[in-house]
Amino acid sequence: MNQSTICAISTAGGVGGVAVIRISGKNAIANASKIFFPADKNKSLFAVKSNTVVFGKIQNNKNEIIDEALVSVFRAPHSYTGEDVIEISCHGSAYIEQQILKLLIENGCVLALAGEFTQRAFLNGKMDLSQAEAVADLINSASQAAHRVAINQMRGKFLNELQSIRQKLIDFTSLVELELDFNEEDVEFADRKELGKLAQNIEEYISKLCKSFEVGNVIKNGISVAIVGETNVGKSTLLNILLNEERAIVSEIHGTTRDAIEDTTNIGGIIFRFIDTAGIRDTNNKIENIGIERTYKKIEQAAIVLWIVDASQPVKNAENMLNKMIERCKNKKLIIAYNKIDKNKSPETVSITSNADIKQVSISAKEKINIELLQNILLEASQIPEIGSNDVIITNMRHLEALQNAHSAIIRVQNGLKQNISHDFLAQDIRDCIFHIGTITGNITTDEILGNIFSKFCIGK
Repeated sequence: MNQSTICAISTAGGVGGVAVIRISGKNAIANASKIFFPADKNKSLFAVKSNTVVFGKIQNNKNEIIDEALVSVFRAPHSYTGEDVIEISCHGSAYIEQQILKLLIENGCVLALAGEFTQRAFLNGKMDLSQAEAVADLINSASQAAHRVAINQMRGKFLNELQSIRQKLIDFTSLVELELDFNEEDVEFADRKELGKLAQNIEEYISKLCKSFEVGNVIKNGISVAIVGETNVGKSTLLNILLNEERAIVSEIHGTTRDAIEDTTNIGGIIFRFIDTAGIRDTNNKIENIGIERTYKKIEQAAIVLWIVDASQPVKNAENMLNKMIERCKNKKLIIAYNKIDKNKSPETVSITSNADIKQVSISAKEKINIELLQNILLEASQIPEIGSNDVIITNMRHLEALQNAHSAIIRVQNGLKQNISHDFLAQDIRDCIFHIGTITGNITTDEILGNIFSKFCIGK
């Protein structure tokens, strides 16, 4: 592990009331002491107790005052990284922040890489790899559900259950491999019935975790909603209203939107990712036709399809399109929104004869009529379950891939037990399952895996 003392700004960029600069490493206190001078001149950072805050001044080598600041002292191993850590709370001026960083670098620190503080916490045993990844998810959480999932993972429930499974498999594979040493004597140390029960329990639990990814992915990245319909029915206007900003160009000219526009917003604690698509119509314009093809692809990718129909016009075209729309929306939620009811308070609706579960609502995007009602229908269609404090939900694609590989391995163990395969093949399948579970918790890692994970963190964390 890199033994240098690192520093970085831990707060977001821009002007603010307070900024925090973090230092970690064996020389954190020594390097900070060269630029920070406590108000009590009889005090020294070396003598300050751990978890203590000291007030003083930041000065350069010319004794010029850069700022008045609070310095928090955390001594190893009782710190975030497990090393000596100093946190400087200064005024949130970009100039002050950069001057302090410059002074720290001049006095022996180096700039931290993205995620290096959390990486050191992992390498020093302060958290496992799944908990470290949960830190990034917590920082990026944009909804209550995403926040709760990240908190649950950071608390270690996921870790504890995986470690329990892994240890049981290690115990069993040890017994199976011991049998190999006594193969000629036909001695059985591992109870096949008990191993079968364990394999079944593990298979069921891993399968449950894999299935939870569908919900977890939605919680983390948002529910995709494709806004579709003919040209000039108000799709872009509705998108702007839902996002509460002028995100899409609104024009009475047909075919204005020729490419998909995506953005997210929080509705009732749930993230929705709205996709404004090109209007569907017959046209000879090659570019517009490309946009229409992309519309159909977005429908395939979306969890919810919000079909906008012009309530001020006859719905003949919409009725002709209905069956095709229902066919494209299999296994999806379809909502028909009759827009522009400010022009027609009693709009004509399409006649639905199929058994498809279709919600209908009349709105006016321009006048913001029934927008809240539409939002409630979207929330109902999202069907995200309530996340409890003990629920484990998978949101990380790396975890899903490892679990799927572990699931395949435990299935091979089950089949091997039924077929009474030789001990060495059985032990190999158990070791494969142990390996894939270990890649989640960090029991088994490579520099490539670590580099890929922590490079996605923000600087200062």
